[in-house]
Amino acid sequence: MGLTGSVDPFVKVLVYLIVILVLAKLGGELFERMKQPAVLGELIAGMLLGNLVLANPHWNFFEPLRAVPLTEHAAIGIDVLAKIGIILLLFEIGLESSVRDMKSVGLSSLLVATIGVILPFILGYFVSAIFVTKVPEGILAISPNFSIHNIHMFIGATLCATSVGITARVFQDMKKTQIVEARIVLGAAVIDDVLGLIILATISAIVSSAETGVDLPFIQIVKLTGIALGFLLGALIVGTLFVPKLMKVASKFRTQGLMLISALLICFGLSALAGAAGLASIVGAFAAGLVLEEIHFKEFESSVGIKKLLQPITTVFVPVFFVHMGMQVHFESFVTGSVLGISGGLIVAALVGKQVCGLVVREKAADKLTVGIGMIPRGEVGLVFASVGKGLGVIDNSIFSAVVMMVIVTTFATPLLLKWSIGRAEDRRADGGREAPQN
Repeated sequence: MGLTGSVDPFVKVLVYLIVILVLAKLGGELFERMKQPAVLGELIAGMLLGNLVLANPHWNFFEPLRAVPLTEHAAIGIDVLAKIGIILLLFEIGLESSVRDMKSVGLSSLLVATIGVILPFILGYFVSAIFVTKVPEGILAISPNFSIHNIHMFIGATLCATSVGITARVFQDMKKTQIVEARIVLGAAVIDDVLGLIILATISAIVSSAETGVDLPFIQIVKLTGIALGFLLGALIVGTLFVPKLMKVASKFRTQGLMLISALLICFGLSALAGAAGLASIVGAFAAGLVLEEIHFKEFESSVGIKKLLQPITTVFVPVFFVHMGMQVHFESFVTGSVLGISGGLIVAALVGKQVCGLVVREKAADKLTVGIGMIPRGEVGLVFASVGKGLGVIDNSIFSAVVMMVIVTTFATPLLLKWSIGRAEDRRADGGREAPQN
């Protein structure tokens, strides 16, 4: 498809970016005209773009973008832009809420997140125990150093986390980020990510230790847990105390654009700290959005709010993330019968495990079904977990493909189900409101 060989990687980045943005906007436009979330169009655009090579072997220009791991410089460049996109999205969503808002649904979020991690892990473990052990000998290419127990644990781990990016984007597209269900889900998804990453880090360490014949010390597990919880609490406490003072100092300068730059520095700073602590950078980005409120920008000489200033940037970067995520789906992986069996079990476990967590919501006004559905998508988080397992050798291409299929189904089903569920809940509330005067 041209532009191969010794072409400057930066030129390829520009071409990739042009195609991704054009297809993202066309896909988003198409789905919005069909009254569906734009993110679905972006994901499908990415899937089609990433699998062009299956239609014609010569259409391989985008092949480097779907490699695992990414090795080409231009592909790594797009991956960086995509990661900036998800950080900005979580920062923007965080700005829609506040620490006060999160506290108001804090207990429900904690309960939802806890059930949403424990139950899917158990279900995933048993699905693996049922289906993986029945795969004919020679199909799986797992390192002999790992026991079948290691495989079951890692597959269970891939079901733990929730892709907050997918759910957040749907709430944002529907302008429903302020409803109680959104606050519960977004809060739970952040806690869910922390708990899921603790499980991922712990199981990865256990698996790595098993490969060398050394057991993981219990103190190491406690340390990993403490770092994750300490960061999130510390970021919120320190941010609440010092961010207003920092913004007041920044407002004294007259450099153009300092209001936006100050906000981005806090966002990127907390994201970097989260990454340095071994957590997902999106946890830091969401925390940054929570501690920043419009009142912190009142002394800046700007007639435009911080959310409006961010909008042009997120309009460019966020679609890159979703298109790139769609490109990681390999259609050719879904032709093996054993893979379909494993993926079918994982899909059921993924749906049931997260839906049950909606039952523990304490707010009477909240729609439990909407909360459960909002926790379903695994998205990029599931892909990250599966990639880690593949890198360690405890998950082979067949199991990886099954996990990817589970990720696809949960990711694509959630926007459709969530849109239906929110509409259903609002109709019920409206009916209740009309009936109230008659009682």
